[in-house]
Amino acid sequence: MPTLLADACAPTTTTTGAALPAVLGAGLPVPLVDGTTVPHANLDLAASAPALACVADRVNALLPYHASVHRGAGFASQVCTAALEAARRTVGRFVGARADDVVVFTRNTTDALNLLGGAVPGPVLCLDVEHHANLLAWRGGSPRILRAAATVDATLADLRDALADTPTALVAVTGASNVTGEVLPLAEIARIAHEAGARVVVDAAQLAPHRRVDIESAGIDYVALSGHKLYAPFGSGALVGRRDWLDVATPYLAGGGAVQRVTTAGTGTAAEVSWAPAPHRHEAGTPNVPGAVALAAACDALDAVFDDAVAQERALSDRLAAGIEDCPGVRPLRIWHDAPDRVGVHTFVVDGHPAGLVAAYLSAEHGISVRDGKFCAHPLVDRLTGWAEGAVRASLGLGTTESDVDRLVAALRELVANGPRWTYACVDGRWAPVEDPRDLDPLGLGAGTTDAGHGGCGR
Repeated sequence: MPTLLADACAPTTTTTGAALPAVLGAGLPVPLVDGTTVPHANLDLAASAPALACVADRVNALLPYHASVHRGAGFASQVCTAALEAARRTVGRFVGARADDVVVFTRNTTDALNLLGGAVPGPVLCLDVEHHANLLAWRGGSPRILRAAATVDATLADLRDALADTPTALVAVTGASNVTGEVLPLAEIARIAHEAGARVVVDAAQLAPHRRVDIESAGIDYVALSGHKLYAPFGSGALVGRRDWLDVATPYLAGGGAVQRVTTAGTGTAAEVSWAPAPHRHEAGTPNVPGAVALAAACDALDAVFDDAVAQERALSDRLAAGIEDCPGVRPLRIWHDAPDRVGVHTFVVDGHPAGLVAAYLSAEHGISVRDGKFCAHPLVDRLTGWAEGAVRASLGLGTTESDVDRLVAALRELVANGPRWTYACVDGRWAPVEDPRDLDPLGLGAGTTDAGHGGCGR
C-alpha cells in the first residue's frame, strides 16, 4: 500500500493552541448585505461539517488509483480494495468494535438505520426525542415510541418498565440529541435493555464527532454514524455491530457483490442465489471507495486529538451557553437538566422573531451560519417550543473559535435590542433579505431559485 494513503493526516496547530486538524473553509470570506465581507462563522456543523484538510488530502491521494474493488487483478483495483478494507478496520477501531463485529459501509446514518431496520427480528422501542432517521427507520415493524420524562433518571425508569411490559428486540436511542446536544448514559441503557432480552442501537451521528464511542465497553450492540458529520463529506457512513442479525437478513440491496453464487435452470425459471455474509451481503454494487477512505481518514485524525478537541469544545460550549442564557429575550431549549453530558449543540428561540428570520438575519448581516426549523425532530421541537414554527440551532466543532461564539451572542443582543437592519420576507417558503445584493453563485455553477425545502415560513 503506498505510504501516501497513510501519511496525509498530520495535525496542525490552531489559534487556540491545541494541535487539532485543519478544517477546509476556515476563515472563508462571506459577503454581507451591506456590501462588506467578514470571515465565515460556521456554527452549523451539526447539519454537515466541512472536510478536514487531511481528509481531502487522503482522497486526492487515492483518486489516481481509483478503480472498482474486489475481484480485480489490476494494480489500481488491488490498491483500492486494500484501502477499502483498511478503512473498514479503522472505522471499527474508532467506535471500539468487538473482534467479531461487522462494519457495513452505508451512505449515512439514515441509510445505516434503515439497513438495520430490515434485519431486526422483532419489535423496536425508541424515545420521542429522536431524529426522524431513528423514528421512521422502524416503521415496517410498528415501533413503540416512549415519551421522554422530565429527567434522565425518570426516563430510564420508564424505559425499564416499558421493556418489562412488552417483549422487545431492539431499543433505538440517540447518542447525543441533534436538537439540544444532551447525551444519554448509553452503558446504563444497554444494561437495562440486555436485562430485558433486547439489543441497543445508538444513533451516533451527533455523538461520534464530539465524544469517544466504545461499543465494547458500553455494551452497545450497534452504532450508526455519518461521514458528513465527522468532517468527511464524501457520501459515506457506517453501521457497526453484531454480525448474526446481519448475516441472515434479506440483503439491503440485491445485486453484484452481495452474492457468493447465482445460477439459473433455464428460461422462465427464477435465479437461485447464495448470498454472501455481512458486510458484503448489504453492500451490493460498486462501493463508494473515496467516501470510505475519507471516513477512515477523519476517524484517524479525530482519534489522535480527541482529548484536546473535547476540552476545547467544552470551553466554547460553556461560553456560548452562558452568553445565550444572559441574553434577554433568548430562551435556550433543553430536554433534561440532569443529562450527564452535552456536546456543542445549542438550540434556542428568540422572543418576537421567527426562527427562519433569525437565521437569515445572522447570515445576511453578520456572516454567521446556523440552522433553523425543526431539525428533522418534529415531535421533540414541537414539545420544547409549544408547537412553534421551529427554533434556531448553533453547533460547534473543529474550527470553531471564541470569536465565532462571541459574534453570535453579540448579534443576538443586537437583534433583541434593535431588530434587523435589513428588510426580510418569505421567499419560496424561506425567510430571505429583500433585494439581496449578495452573489449566491460565486462558483458560477448556474444561479437559480433555491429549493425552499420543508418547515419554512410559518410551517
